[in-house]
Amino acid sequence: MTFFRLFKILTVFRAYQLNELLPKHRSSKWLGILLFCFFWVRPKAKHQEIGERLRQALQELGPVWIKFGQMISTRRDVLPKHIADALAKLQDQVPPFDGKIAKQLIEQALEQPIDYYFSNFDETPLASASIAQVHTAVLNSSQAEVIIKVLRPNILPVIQADIGLMYWVAKQCTTRIKSGERLRAVEIVHDYEMTLLKELDLRKEAYNTARLRDNFINSDILYIPYVYQDLCRKNIIVEERIKGVPIADINQLKQHKVNMKLLAERGVQAFFTQVFRDNFFHADMHPGNIFVDITEPQNPRYIGIDCAIVGILSDDDQHYLAENFLAFFNRDYRKIAETYIASGWVPETTDVIALEMAMRNVCEPAFEKPLAEISFSQILLKLFQVARQFEMDIQPQLTLLEKTLFYIEGLGRQLYPELDLWQTAKPFLENWYQEKYSAKKILQQALESLPKWRNMLPTLPEKLNDYERITKQMSAQLKQIDQQLQRSKKRERNLYGMLGLICALCITILIIN
Repeated sequence: MTFFRLFKILTVFRAYQLNELLPKHRSSKWLGILLFCFFWVRPKAKHQEIGERLRQALQELGPVWIKFGQMISTRRDVLPKHIADALAKLQDQVPPFDGKIAKQLIEQALEQPIDYYFSNFDETPLASASIAQVHTAVLNSSQAEVIIKVLRPNILPVIQADIGLMYWVAKQCTTRIKSGERLRAVEIVHDYEMTLLKELDLRKEAYNTARLRDNFINSDILYIPYVYQDLCRKNIIVEERIKGVPIADINQLKQHKVNMKLLAERGVQAFFTQVFRDNFFHADMHPGNIFVDITEPQNPRYIGIDCAIVGILSDDDQHYLAENFLAFFNRDYRKIAETYIASGWVPETTDVIALEMAMRNVCEPAFEKPLAEISFSQILLKLFQVARQFEMDIQPQLTLLEKTLFYIEGLGRQLYPELDLWQTAKPFLENWYQEKYSAKKILQQALESLPKWRNMLPTLPEKLNDYERITKQMSAQLKQIDQQLQRSKKRERNLYGMLGLICALCITILIIN
């Protein structure tokens, strides 16, 4: 399996002339010679730019590579802009598998004939993507229209084979290319592997969807479809079928006279609400996963689907991220630098003045533009790039957040080019921060912790006795160690004294002779 996949990858590599991407290294010459052996492979997309050729090559290699390209397109800190822009256009345009096979898989998962739970099951898929495809049906119990998402058959061996090859390539880049460790290629592949493996268990997606739905019940800004969790299995998920306009269909939205300014602002509100209020955000908000409810065109609402990938921040990350955003809005570069150090994103030994100056050099030119024209996601990306020059480790949760913000801002500007992200985001962050760290909130947290302290009080004397006993033991041990050190030093002084005496005797004997 691995050999044939490698053969396929090399032929595609040759066809799209991707040798341009090879680093100038002696290992690349051997690969060039190997590719020359595939002389019968006809070139494709000869007159296209390298980024477009890479996109088409990944598209041809299939589901795993398409999703990999989608993921690395967000890593603009390690990719040139023209390549990242091309990869961002990757779509899951994957041929569907036979609907009869999908029906069999659903029946096996539910251990019942399809008609037991559903009517009007459509064997022609509504959509087909890298990992799964979607079919429509009607639920017998309620006559509700639903979609059934089912994993592709035998997808795991394909993923394992391709991931194995990716690891091999990543290790070669790390060990053979000068400064290859800075690419963190192995870590990128590992993150991708973890993401894929999560997507192979649709029960996790069902849980994420249900949790996001609970967070936005009765919300005016975001709607998440209902999940029939009792019908979800590892390889199938059953959800309410939503009706809406694809977010990318700008013409249709305008034809229905949708309030584009409000829609763009609500996208920003939905993002910051998920990140800071809920600390649980949809991290795959590309256009294919977003629709618009236009029932009330002047009061439009987002519809989010495909919640397989979500992001969660630690309390510290959430706190420092908010501080970082507010400092950026206020152009307080010293605060930004201090936040990066205090959070542990960069080493505590980092020169804060040097980091502040580097941050200032990145941000100040942007403020020469009107606020509505400044790309917040691009500035955040540049700040991360600067931080990596100061040995910032990759933070997977921040990478997810960066990718999501990139999507949200891009969509917002497509809907309403004059979108002022600052005017929308800054008041939200200020209100959240004041509420989160207000005296009232701190008092509330203290009161909430009282039961825990009450439960600890009965055992407190015993714990104090244990602490006192351990302290005495440690003190005795330290005293013994100190005594041993003193004896060692005394023996050392005696030894030096003996050596000095012997030297003196030797010198005396030499003088007498």
